[in-house]
Amino acid sequence: MHIFNSAQLLKIIYQFKGVVDVICEACDRLNWKCPSKIQQEAIPVALQGKDIIGLAETGSGKTGAFAIPILQSLLEIPQRLFALVLTPTRELAFQIAEQFEALGSSIGVKVACIVGGIDMVTQVHLLGNKPHIII
Repeated sequence: MHIFNSAQLLKIIYQFKGVVDVICEACDRLNWKCPSKIQQEAIPVALQGKDIIGLAETGSGKTGAFAIPILQSLLEIPQRLFALVLTPTRELAFQIAEQFEALGSSIGVKVACIVGGIDMVTQVHLLGNKPHIII
């Protein structure tokens, strides 16, 4: 009988959903012990290239549910200006950008968070760096 440590178990669980090793490792670094309900439902569908609409409570892992498939697709087809994520509030935009940066740090993902109330020149500079993900 083989006993798995938590990192190995997490990797197995996420891989079962079709997630590649480097993103599984990022989930482990974020202390995500296993996919949340919304992630279990959304990730396999999104990895097939299908659109998803998900409703879940605050703190349920919704950002991971769409960020993980986006990052995995970016690994498969690397290019700048890969995804645009729209959100209704500045605070949520910053939270989503933070999650993308944390999940994508080991693969060199560049994220630009563009919101109102921030110096336009600064934001133009962020876009000029041709990020992979724009929030």
